[in-house]
Formats: sequence, C-alpha cells, structure tokens
Amino acid sequence: LAENGPRLLVVAEQAKIFSHRGGNVTLPCKFYHEHTSTAGSGTHKIRVKWTKLTSDYLKEVDVIVAMGHHRKSYGNYQGRVFLRESSENDASLIITNIILEDYGRYKCEVIEGLEDDTAVVALNLEGVVFPYSPRLGRYNLNFHEAQRACLDQDSVIASFDQLYDAWRSGLDWCNAGWLSDGSVQYPITKPREPCGGKNTVPGVRNYGFWDKDKSRYDVFCFTSNFNGRFYYLIHPTKLTYDEAVQACLKDGAQIAKVGQIFAAWKLLGYDRCDAGWLADGSVRYPISRPRKRCSPNEAAVRFVGFPDKKHKLYGVYCFRAYN
Repeated sequence: LAENGPRLLVVAEQAKIFSHRGGNVTLPCKFYHEHTSTAGSGTHKIRVKWTKLTSDYLKEVDVIVAMGHHRKSYGNYQGRVFLRESSENDASLIITNIILEDYGRYKCEVIEGLEDDTAVVALNLEGVVFPYSPRLGRYNLNFHEAQRACLDQDSVIASFDQLYDAWRSGLDWCNAGWLSDGSVQYPITKPREPCGGKNTVPGVRNYGFWDKDKSRYDVFCFTSNFNGRFYYLIHPTKLTYDEAVQACLKDGAQIAKVGQIFAAWKLLGYDRCDAGWLADGSVRYPISRPRKRCSPNEAAVRFVGFPDKKHKLYGVYCFRAYN
C-alpha cells in the first residue's frame, strides 16, 4: 500500500448511547478515507461487521455481517438488528426491542481490501442494580447459579460499571456478590467496622476473581423497565404463598418477581407500605416516600424475609404483561 493512499477511517460520533429494555437504539458508525472525500475507493467491496465485546477480551459475540446486498445476523440478534445505511458511508447499527442482555460494548469494523479500521460504542441501559441472595441465605451461589438466580428474577447479573453507577447513586451493601466478569465486589457508601473498617474510604470493595464453580457469594442483579403492569393485589384476606400465586393467576397476571418490584420502585416511583409475596418466596414492599412505620430513614425495597410458605399470611404483588 502506498503511504499516501486512501487510508480507511472508522468513526463513532458518540462513544456511549443510552436506552432501555424494549426500546430501539442506533449505535453510530461511519467510515471515510483519509485522503479522499468518498466513502469507498470503488476497488473493493465494503464489508461491515458488528460484534459485541465481552469481559473476556479474547472473545467477541457476532451481531451482524454485511457485504454488498448480503446480510447475516446471529444468535438472539436475529430479526432485531439492521444497518441504518442513511448514506453510502453509514454503517450504524439499529437494535430493536432491546433486551437486558444487549447491554455492553459493541465494535464496528469496516474492511475494504487490505484496509480495515474499528470503532467502539457502549450501549448503556437505564435501570436498577439490586443485591440478591436465595432462601438458603447469604453466600450460597456459585457464579452459574448466580446468573440463573438473576434470570429467574427478571434481571441479568450486573456489570462492574452498573454496580459502580449504583454506588455513586447511594447503593450501600455489605455482602459481597458476583458480577458479570466473574469478580466479587460490594459497594460501601457508609464505611463501618463490619464492612471493610470504619476508617476506610467509601467505594466499591473488590474481592477479586474467584472459582466460578466452587466459590459461593451473593449476586448483584440488574433490571430495566418492563412492558407490563406491576401492582399490589387488593384481596379480602391475607394469603399463603400458594394462595398468592393462584390469586394473581385468577386476576389474569402472575406473581411478581424481585426484579419487577425493584424496577417499579426505582423507575416508576412505586410506593406501597404493604408487605407482599413475590415469586421467589420472599416478602418485600417498596417505599419511595419514607415515613413513620414505612422505612422512615430511606427510600428502599424493604425485605421482610423468606417466611413459611404454608402458614404465614401476607398480601401479594402481581405482574401483568402487556401483549
């Protein structure tokens, strides 16, 4: 290649894009030649490839590949991703019906003959991070169980960036939990003796990377808004867990998941001082306006515990999905 030849340049106009679950988003990417004003030299066909970067920098997940009129999308991106192609040098990626797993960093690679260049765009989702431990108690999940636990509660395992943002917003939790990169960390805004020492500075404490099969911790989950209605079921009597499940079904809904109560509380400002069953067998209630006898000191999703399913009586929170 001649040194003064048309060197390919790939540019992302924004390095970070914000969206939410269920939305549509465009990740910007355009390509130019340094020594010409045209998009391509005309000698070779342009090949555009989008991949998603993972926490393991040696691995990438294919999203879509395009060359000429040919297009191929992959995995759960099939039918949801397209190239915008608003001009001959536009390689921007459109993602429709965003899911929680779409969060992350994406690489736009443009190849023309022997030349290629890349740009990286981060897709951030508006949402909420919450700590989770199962009925068995704290520190009972290996990494794979932690992933499943989050999925079961309408969420995904949180990334470090998501936990860091939650910490900056005031999240304080003393139990260490798995993150999506396999590390174990916890956020502290109020240093105290049992949580790293009262003389330490606030921050996200890092336990490092642990054996994903053998090591056991809690987990930090992330969820975004939902396409449905979260509500406390008005019922003439308190209910056992099985009765609560049936009451939601009779109302045309399902018993709500932990991720849904956190999303309703954080993103919609849902406030209710009535403790209610959730799908995992826990009992919680969301307080957005702290007041006497209802979380007087802070806005939070209050955790009552995992009561006896057969004998303890509570209300229930339901979720009805929109079609």
